[in-house]
Amino acid sequence: MTYRALISDLDGTLLDTLQDLADSVNVALGRLGLPGHELEAYKYFVGDGRRMMALRALPEDRRDEETLSQLCTYITEEYSFGWSSKTRPYDGIPELLDTLTERGIRMSVLSNKPHEYTYPIVTDLLSRWNFEVIAGESPDFPKKPDTTGVMRILAHMDVKPEECLYIGDSGVDMQTASTAGLLPIGVLWGFRTAEELLENGAKILVEKPAEILALLDD
Repeated sequence: MTYRALISDLDGTLLDTLQDLADSVNVALGRLGLPGHELEAYKYFVGDGRRMMALRALPEDRRDEETLSQLCTYITEEYSFGWSSKTRPYDGIPELLDTLTERGIRMSVLSNKPHEYTYPIVTDLLSRWNFEVIAGESPDFPKKPDTTGVMRILAHMDVKPEECLYIGDSGVDMQTASTAGLLPIGVLWGFRTAEELLENGAKILVEKPAEILALLDD
């Protein structure tokens, strides 16, 4: 198979965003007089959008709608000015994107992070590379594993599902790619485990970004 394009998740795949997310949520929890969490816990809080992250971060006895709504508001306020403090591309990602560009592989980003963050983060921290579509969660791009976003990106790029690689670090990513007919590649430098990726449909696991390039040579 000749692959012409790649769709990538953002958090835990292209960028290590975990510390900034954890810091923002912990400060937001503190504003409510609630305890924060260790960094490791956030690997399992993130991945399904802001509301679900907030819900998972709340104590079980404080998950009423009023508290959840207030926490989401505080997270938005904190993350809006703190998202770039420690977030950086993973080792090997710049070189991967350089080589994909040189080979003419078209690229897009699809994230469950709200679009109001996804777009500025990508255009700021990954500004050296051309992503034809940069999409976060919005009314037009519902959360993965809904495949609406993937199909819209494929249509925009005029690429068939079987011509496109999909890389991500979570089970939700693998479900999305599998359902849409893309090749699901699970990355092991992100937030979730190999077991989760395989259980949700990953066909290939990679430990380093450079390993993705070998798939283009088959």
